[in-house]
Amino acid sequence: MNWSDLQDFLAIARAGKLASAAEAAGVDPTTMGRRLRRLERALGQRLFEQTREGQVPTEAGEALLVKAEAMERAAAGIGEVAGGHGDSITGTLRVALPEGFGSAFLARHLGEFAQTHPRLVIDLAITPGLLSPTKREADLAIVLSRPRSGPLIAGKLTDYALRLYASRKYLETHGTPHRTADLASGHRLVGYVPDLLHMPELRHLDRLHPGLEPELRSSSINAQHQLVLSGAGLGVLHCFAADLDPDLVPIFPDERITRTYWLVTHRDTHQLERVQAFRNWLLRLVKRERAELMPD
Repeated sequence: MNWSDLQDFLAIARAGKLASAAEAAGVDPTTMGRRLRRLERALGQRLFEQTREGQVPTEAGEALLVKAEAMERAAAGIGEVAGGHGDSITGTLRVALPEGFGSAFLARHLGEFAQTHPRLVIDLAITPGLLSPTKREADLAIVLSRPRSGPLIAGKLTDYALRLYASRKYLETHGTPHRTADLASGHRLVGYVPDLLHMPELRHLDRLHPGLEPELRSSSINAQHQLVLSGAGLGVLHCFAADLDPDLVPIFPDERITRTYWLVTHRDTHQLERVQAFRNWLLRLVKRERAELMPD
């Protein structure tokens, strides 16, 4: 086994496609494929599965990736001692996460992490059905409930708060409700589409008063935010988003709904440098911004 074969292996793992890795390395795909097969023969293990999307590391490939990246870091350290500079983390990091957390919180801070790791491509995968670390569709996932099975490592990321909000325009027109029971009549509610809601953690209106149903419904929390902001109705929103908007007013400030985000990684990729770097930064971030996530 030689180091150049491991470098080609790293290139394929990061590009996700043999042809793309070959182009970046300045060789033809046949040569890159031959080097990969040579490495697989030397190890006696298959390192990639061929899928429609490209090359996906096998379990043996993921294990080798951890070791190869450690070797790459060591080599980069030698260069730094000799006077070189630069961050060693490269490739693509894919994070699957809920829409609200991704667009209203993480996106406002992500430039800080990106600036520290300028050679890393970062995908924020905000999809109706979250990409799964179990299937290796994402490197990390931020989820609303802790997974109970699968080859995963899950830990609490942070608690966060939600409240019922209205726009000043809405309150001027419809008045301010004084009790949660007042919401059952005379007020239009904004919320999720019930038959598209597959996570009980998102049934926020039930926590305020039994039997409340929204008349204006969307599967997008960002759309709900805009509906509330426009004066169309009252809605439960993330405090970390709504409290930044001066035109929104919390109704029943003491009726705070508390939920939890969980951080999930695959057991085989948990120790990858890019995964650990993002995980550690994110844990520091939520600790630093706790007042924003859990306001008094």
